[in-house]
Amino acid sequence: MQVAEELIKYSKLVYQKGFLAATDGNLSARLPNGNILITGSSVCKGEIVESDLVETDLDGNVIAGNRKPSTESKLHYHIYKNRSDVNAVIHTHPVFALVCASSNISMDKPYFPEVILSIGRIPTCKYATPSTDALHRSLDPFIDYASVFLLQNHGAVATGRSIKEAFYRTDKLEHTARVILEATKSGGIKPLLRYQIDELYAIAGKSYGISLHQKNRY
Repeated sequence: MQVAEELIKYSKLVYQKGFLAATDGNLSARLPNGNILITGSSVCKGEIVESDLVETDLDGNVIAGNRKPSTESKLHYHIYKNRSDVNAVIHTHPVFALVCASSNISMDKPYFPEVILSIGRIPTCKYATPSTDALHRSLDPFIDYASVFLLQNHGAVATGRSIKEAFYRTDKLEHTARVILEATKSGGIKPLLRYQIDELYAIAGKSYGISLHQKNRY
């Protein structure tokens, strides 16, 4: 499947899943030529078509397309410039994750094995005004290792080696946030113990071939 087709497919999926409303959010992917294909500004992801996509270079110069790149395109470029392993970025406003990002409920705790192994740590970036340089700079304390970021009072950013992986991480992030919020009604969740976490990491490399950045470990 071509990059444009994948971007359209997952744009529609994040809208269908309720991770976005109206024309919110933005998705992008790194092209084989090194440029970035990104959703255009003010586009409803549930109605997106190929002409709504824009090809740019990493400095935001438009190479092809009739729309303006997303107003938060600098967030995407900043990640691509700092992470050669990232080929896709999805920025959404998922309800339960947004509640956590806008409250004192941290998602950066070792609660669930599958989250520890597939996402790793989930930092919350300090609030910054959307579409400004401060927004992408808010990721800097975590940018060299995190795969998913919560944006305080704003939303979430998921990265991946592919658009599919970034989407799955967004999906798992929102599911996890929902469980955490439900658990607060009954006293919260007990984090895994140190030895249980270490067992997971030992199994990860041997059984699943997973290798997490050292800073992304608990």
